[in-house]
Amino acid sequence: MIGTVISIDRVEKRFGTFTALHGVSVDIADNEFFTLLGPSGCGKTTLLRCIAGFEPVSGGQIRLNGEDIAPLPPYRRPVNTVFQHYALFPHMTVLENAMFGLQRLGWGVVDAEGRARQALELVHLSAFLKRRPGQLSGGQQQRVALARALAPEPRVLLLDEPLSALDLKLRQAVRMELKQIQRETGIAFVFVTHDQEEALTMSDRIAVMSDGRVQQVGTPREIYESPANRFVADFIGETNLIEVPVLNISNGLAEVSLPGGRAIQCPTRLVDATQGVLSVRPERIDLCAPSEADLIATAGAQVYLGTDIQLKAHLAGGEQMTVRLQNAAATVLPQSGARLGLRLEAGAARLLAA
Repeated sequence: MIGTVISIDRVEKRFGTFTALHGVSVDIADNEFFTLLGPSGCGKTTLLRCIAGFEPVSGGQIRLNGEDIAPLPPYRRPVNTVFQHYALFPHMTVLENAMFGLQRLGWGVVDAEGRARQALELVHLSAFLKRRPGQLSGGQQQRVALARALAPEPRVLLLDEPLSALDLKLRQAVRMELKQIQRETGIAFVFVTHDQEEALTMSDRIAVMSDGRVQQVGTPREIYESPANRFVADFIGETNLIEVPVLNISNGLAEVSLPGGRAIQCPTRLVDATQGVLSVRPERIDLCAPSEADLIATAGAQVYLGTDIQLKAHLAGGEQMTVRLQNAAATVLPQSGARLGLRLEAGAARLLAA
């Protein structure tokens, strides 16, 4: 059974009168790709820096393999960090950069070079050992920083938005490489990002953060399909949020009244409410005849996205809905202003607190 490598227990971090972390608690498993996801200023990088030892905690504990590491300085913690801007030494070669941390830890030159070569082979840079960072692409520089951090074989690797400086195509390619490296090394990766697609495609589990608090922890599918609250639903991907009266809640199922009067049942974490917010993903809505619809709408603007087409639809009460339609030859798009029916897939809607 996979055990817990990092246990974060009610951690607080204050900067003067400002509280950046409010009693954060989360466990990270060994050999797990764990992502801290949230908007700028939510506390995710602050939490990462507390794990690394660059920031002391103001309260709570961080334990690594059961040991409280708060008293330990960064260089005595069995964790390494890959920074957003890589922090490579421009006057050193690729091999020298990868050896640097090992030599600082007291490794001899021969042993350090052998281990650095292994790490650089892992990130496919064996052919670039004598080059300097200025002679490499952004993606290659990112791999050097990764190899340098992996060389000492840390128990945990911390990654602070390391892909943000790369262009889209390269970022997508490196994502898969990072995940593969994590699997091969068996090291727990703690990855910080504000990019929801990165989090969904790379992570074993995600902690969604907002205002210094963890809003939800779960697998990518759990976070996307079963958001815990309105913030998570709205931040992860795209969703439609509709305010609805609640008719009844029983055993995790709510009966709600949609705009127009049709009643449907949907899953919920609420146990009692008279009003709520319905979250429905755009790809879980189909067009249909008004007589068969859950909602009646008027067709609005269309946005061509290549793989699919985004359709804006307006309800009679003024609410705007977004529908994603597959870009296929059989897809028939309504004319702007046309009356159309919207059908929600069974189980697609989730009732959240208002």
